Amino acid sequence: MGPRAREVLQAVAEADVSNAGFPFGTCREIMIAGAPVRALRVTYVGELGWELHVPVEATAAVYDVLMAAGKAHGIANAGYRAIESLRLEKGYRAWGSDIGPDHTPLEAGLGWAVKLKQNTPFLGREALAAQAAKPLAKRLAGFTVADPAVVLLGRETILRDGRQVGWLTSAGWGYTAEKNIGYGYVRRVEGVGTDWLRSGRYELEVASERVPAELHLAPLYDPAMARVKA
Repeated sequence: MGPRAREVLQAVAEADVSNAGFPFGTCREIMIAGAPVRALRVTYVGELGWELHVPVEATAAVYDVLMAAGKAHGIANAGYRAIESLRLEKGYRAWGSDIGPDHTPLEAGLGWAVKLKQNTPFLGREALAAQAAKPLAKRLAGFTVADPAVVLLGRETILRDGRQVGWLTSAGWGYTAEKNIGYGYVRRVEGVGTDWLRSGRYELEVASERVPAELHLAPLYDPAMARVKA
């Protein structure tokens, strides 16, 4: 993953990994270090990149050639906390916190992933269609806190115009945005419309203190997806 990912992968893969030859959202089996590798052009960090699914016996060889090819580009290993920070800036949802059995795709802002406008059948279609026909009672929204001394961990209470409307499902520090970032469901029985969301004044309750927060309904990083689809 990263802006130089294509240069690194092209140096070791026996395949065309250009944007035309390997578009975003596609999967190919390619050869790296003599091993068949299933490459998926997807990302969870908001940058150009691929997931590489490698046979266990070839893992070390594939890793070594990738690290060697990436040395000139500053390649580095990254842990899960780095991935977590990047996905928060990009607004990617995390299963088990931001999304789960208690949330629908429409509530989570993932309506684009379900084909309600087509006649394709799928489990839960009728329930989603019924939900889409009326105002949503809760919606996932993003929040930032400008004060770097405030630490967001998740589960902080969300207040709109002084009233409790939900809590953060996940949170962390965004190193590119240089802000604390949190996501949580804003709830309202009458419906959570976009105009209503944007018209409120928000605070988060952190360690029993209320701190001002800014609402975000789009990713903080590359909202146009230009870097991911380059």
